[in-house]
Amino acid sequence: MNFFADKRKRKILIIVTSIVLVMAFLVGACAIYLGDYYRAENEAISAFLPQGSAWKEEPGGNIVFEPNGATAGLIFYPGGKVEHSAYIPLMQACAERGILCMIAEMPFNLAVFDINAADGIQKEYPQIENWYIGGHSLGGSMAASYLEKHTDEYEGLILLGSYSTADLSDDELEVLSIYGSEDQVLNREKYNDNISNLPKDFKEIVIEGGCHAYFGMYGAQDGDGTPSITNEEQIQQTVEYIAQMILSE
Repeated sequence: MNFFADKRKRKILIIVTSIVLVMAFLVGACAIYLGDYYRAENEAISAFLPQGSAWKEEPGGNIVFEPNGATAGLIFYPGGKVEHSAYIPLMQACAERGILCMIAEMPFNLAVFDINAADGIQKEYPQIENWYIGGHSLGGSMAASYLEKHTDEYEGLILLGSYSTADLSDDELEVLSIYGSEDQVLNREKYNDNISNLPKDFKEIVIEGGCHAYFGMYGAQDGDGTPSITNEEQIQQTVEYIAQMILSE
């Protein structure tokens, strides 16, 4: 009896040990994956920003740009596995045009983990009359998913190198979709398949020579195309189109 009992104990021990090892491997692999992200290029950002640029970082990590007299606001979701501060140049430039801007910090730099990051932000800025939401790449898709259930709270959506899997086609929203002609990260097949989710009068802009990564400042992105314009040029062009839509109200 002791022989069979010992054999059974050894079998259970092997099973438990195997489970623990598999779990440890999965946790380690997950940690490596989540820890591998695109970091903001702080030197390039500092060189781009004009002297006297100012913003505030809220306790939760969100970055806010609040120009005097702003009546329009933009909540921005960063791209997947991109440090949210990489979008400071884009949002600072929008703020210089008179738009209150907020960059949401996402758990593990993935907007899919906090689609509702925009909740409660509008109440903090009652002076803002018209609100817009948008984002880059995965962030844009998650912003669109959030907007699907909050269409009465926003005037429009801004997609940068992104597309909406949420059906917004019957909503009275302004939608601006911008991507670079050299973008090799954006899945064009999925982009085209999901165009029907946008209102028929949505505006599409292709930035000639632009790429996927140049909406932020975080360096080259794996699999992206080779841009023929500078990071600064793509940001400035993007800001012009954003300002045209938001400030035309």
